[in-house]
Amino acid sequence: MTPELSLGLALAIPAFAGVLISLLGRFPNIREAVTLVASVLLAANVAYLVSVTGARPELNILDMGGGLSLRFELEPLGALFAAVAAGLWIVNSLYSIGYMRGNGEKNQTRFYVCFTIAILSAMGIALSANLLTMFLFYEALTLSTYPLVAHKGDAKARRGAAIYLSILLGTSIGLLLPAIITVQYLAGSTDFTLGGILGSEVSPLVSSILLIMFAFGIGKAALMPVHPWLPNAMVAPTPVSALLHAVAVVKAGVFSVLKVVTYIFGPALVQQLWAADALAWIAAISIVLASLIALTKDNLKARLAFSTVSQLSYVTLGAMLATPLALMGAALQIVMHAWGKITLFMCAGAIYTATKKTEISQMRGLGRLMPWTFGAFAVGAFSIIGLPPFGGTWPKLFLMLGAIDTGQAILIAALIISSILNVAYLLPIPGRGFYEKPAEETLPKKTPMLVVLPPVITAAGATALFFLIEPIRAFLAPVFDAGVPTP
Repeated sequence: MTPELSLGLALAIPAFAGVLISLLGRFPNIREAVTLVASVLLAANVAYLVSVTGARPELNILDMGGGLSLRFELEPLGALFAAVAAGLWIVNSLYSIGYMRGNGEKNQTRFYVCFTIAILSAMGIALSANLLTMFLFYEALTLSTYPLVAHKGDAKARRGAAIYLSILLGTSIGLLLPAIITVQYLAGSTDFTLGGILGSEVSPLVSSILLIMFAFGIGKAALMPVHPWLPNAMVAPTPVSALLHAVAVVKAGVFSVLKVVTYIFGPALVQQLWAADALAWIAAISIVLASLIALTKDNLKARLAFSTVSQLSYVTLGAMLATPLALMGAALQIVMHAWGKITLFMCAGAIYTATKKTEISQMRGLGRLMPWTFGAFAVGAFSIIGLPPFGGTWPKLFLMLGAIDTGQAILIAALIISSILNVAYLLPIPGRGFYEKPAEETLPKKTPMLVVLPPVITAAGATALFFLIEPIRAFLAPVFDAGVPTP
């Protein structure tokens, strides 16, 4: 198999799976087998792509002239995001089967079809060679996940989905698309090029305005104040929440911000822009403020949603600092947060499946009855907090070092305060589950193995990632270390 063919298969596998699933809706076992087989095939294909990333293969689908094309190219940052999405699709597919069946959810065929389209869109974003290609798949991701957010079909779900769609389409059409058109006009191209394509002929003022348009136009990055779509999307079933927070949507957002900074502006330019300093402070404020809001939420999914808003801003902060260490920290946050946060959401879904409880105040003593679920939650929480030996340790370390590099060591305070708040709003959940006396009410029903096993797997992954830091860092080094100046 050639690398070019493998690029095409990364898009074809989920697309073909979606068609098959829609045709096999009357046969649930076969339909779900197709989902699992497709996820395994995609992961194997992406693993091959990771192994050949150094060759930088390309796949040109359509040349529109004038420097515009629908084109894909493999590079380390995109390969890493593709690996995260493809790998977690396997675990989330297993979990989805257990959750959807365990809760008797309706419209399961539509659910699985939309899921495959979302994964296809994530692959397109990860492997895009230019802004135009990225934008098309970015919008496809929004449209394909809208039915997932509205899945339950009640008034609350419809309202949450409407907010989700209006904010994400509003920011992308109102800010992101004009920014892309402006880049095409100024640079004559939207191709992702290491070091950036915006030259010195573009004034600092114009570059700063463009950077702001990209930062807020990529609404999936959930930078305050364009974040409300994320907590409102928590009306969706928990497998969708896991998709939004770990596998595809928010990761596509912060990945796009990081890729635009690295390949359109270039770190050297970003370090010179006043807008980058302003956006770094907005990200720092988002990190702390969202954590404070999370602390006030009794609903478990709402608390985790605001936690995600905070954690996503780590990536934006690293991108705006734009030193090699900060950029590395931002990229590592995409990986480490994905494994930690999907663990937390799947545990929330397991608790709901077994007890129908959604409020943290109702969960006292449940850890004694559901030790694997609450144990996995504790591991995911430790990783999000940044405690060793868990993967979430490394992004915070690199981001702190990056802040020192820029002379803005004061920004480290936001990371430290956030970590303290992480402890305050996450650890009481397993603490209450294990150390308080269970309520005198019906014991949890038997939880499907496919709901319990996936978060245990991802918790183990969040731990293993701590020890895999060197190969990951070395894989990304050609992007962030090659000729990137520091102040």
